[in-house]
Amino acid sequence: MSTDRREGAALLCVPFAGAGPSFFHPWREPAGDRWRVVPVALPGREKRFLETPYRNVVEAAKNSVDDIVAELGAGTRTVLFGHSLGAVLAYELVHLLSTRDVQVELLVVSGSPGPWTRRERRATGLPDEEFLSRVEEFAGFRHEALDHPEMRELILPVLQADCEMHENYVPSTDEPVSVPICSLRGESDGLVTAEEARQWRDATTAGEFTYKEFPGDHMYLVDRAAEVLDVIESRSTHHP
Repeated sequence: MSTDRREGAALLCVPFAGAGPSFFHPWREPAGDRWRVVPVALPGREKRFLETPYRNVVEAAKNSVDDIVAELGAGTRTVLFGHSLGAVLAYELVHLLSTRDVQVELLVVSGSPGPWTRRERRATGLPDEEFLSRVEEFAGFRHEALDHPEMRELILPVLQADCEMHENYVPSTDEPVSVPICSLRGESDGLVTAEEARQWRDATTAGEFTYKEFPGDHMYLVDRAAEVLDVIESRSTHHP
């Protein structure tokens, strides 16, 4: 596919629980001239760390969409990518962006069951240490910043709010989106099964659903940005 096809296109990246926009900064180099990487900045982290984090996915999407549209620019061809919590938040954003002058051409969801499936084992409401142990179990890794008291004090409330809004998520509508969906998963993900990751097939009316697995666990994407971007490109430029 020619560079001209992708000129002006954006890859809108929605962070997972506890993460901020900087997670996606390393994606800019492998994205090259294929997309302009646009990370979503949510309250409670990085430059917005003084703001109160959201505890409801639908509210977060509705309150973020104006800033996102302004940053994308009118008429911009856009691919949405979201991992875990970011997947359901991206799903809500697709519904909202479809009513704006933004050309959403693909939704890429990663490490997530379909939007109507609730997680059975939860972390919300547990005491701090149990909460962190449960999140570590879910994600398959522990963020090293949590071992530093000052950083932990900043990160823990955001992580708790993010987990609460993810675990309590109920879609704003039962209507599927009208754009193609690509679902990605780490092949040894202990949190999301392959069957659950394929549930996203029912979340689109576009007639185009693809599924891809990568070596690794729930957080496979930490080390596989280039491969993820290559798959996104192959799906976003594919026409049956």
